[in-house]
Amino acid sequence: MNAIIHLEDIRKSYFMGKQELQVLKGINLDIHTNEYVALMGPSGSGKSTLMNILGCLDSPSAGRYVLNGQDVSKMADDNLADVRNKEIGFVFQQFNLLPRLTALENVALPLVYAGVGRKQRTEMAMEVIQKVGLEERSHHKPNELSGGQCQRVAIARALVNNPSLILADEPTGNLDTKTSKEIMDIFTQIQEAGNTVVLVTHEEDIANYAKRVVRLRDGLIESDTRKPELVGV
Repeated sequence: MNAIIHLEDIRKSYFMGKQELQVLKGINLDIHTNEYVALMGPSGSGKSTLMNILGCLDSPSAGRYVLNGQDVSKMADDNLADVRNKEIGFVFQQFNLLPRLTALENVALPLVYAGVGRKQRTEMAMEVIQKVGLEERSHHKPNELSGGQCQRVAIARALVNNPSLILADEPTGNLDTKTSKEIMDIFTQIQEAGNTVVLVTHEEDIANYAKRVVRLRDGLIESDTRKPELVGV
C-alpha cells in the first residue's frame, strides 16, 4: 500500500517570549491511500496543530512530512499553497462559504484559482454538487440553505479539484444528530469511492464512522486502532 501521508518524528513548538511550548513531541504516522482515519484527543492534545501540519497550513519545527511523494516539511509558503490547492480538500466546522456566491459558485471557487475555464468549471462543480445531492439548490446562496446543506456545499467544494486527501475538521460540530448522520454517510461514500479521508473530532460516535482511530495525548500518539469492519453503516 502507498503511504499518502508519511510523518517522521514531527515536532512543533511555539515560543511565548523566551519560553518554549512543545505542542507536538515526535509524531510518527503513516496513512495509506483510501484509508479513513479519525484523529482524536482532548483539548491541548495537539490534534488541531497536527491537522494544520497535515493540511500544509503550518510547517513543523522539526521532522519530515511527505505528502503524496513530496517532502512538504521544508517548503516555502508559496509552494505549500500550490500543494494545498492541488492535493487537499478541506471541510471545516464553520463551512467557510462566501455569502454572496451561489452554492455552485462556491463549489467552483478552487477551480478559478486553478485556472480552469468558466464552462468547464461549471460542469465540474455541478457534477460534485450532484454527488452530494444538492443539484436542486445549486443556485441558492448560503443564507437560503440549512446548515446541513451548507456543509454539503463545503464537501462538494473540497472534492471539486479531485484532491489526494480530504481533511475534515469537526465537520458535524454545528449540526444536529440527524443531519450529522447524513453528512457522515457522505464521507463514507467519498472514502468508498477511493478518496483518503482524515477526520478530526472529539465525538466518539463520529469517530466510529472511520476505519482507524488515532488518539493523541500531550503531543504524542497514545493509541492507533484499526477496525476489522466499517462501523456506522
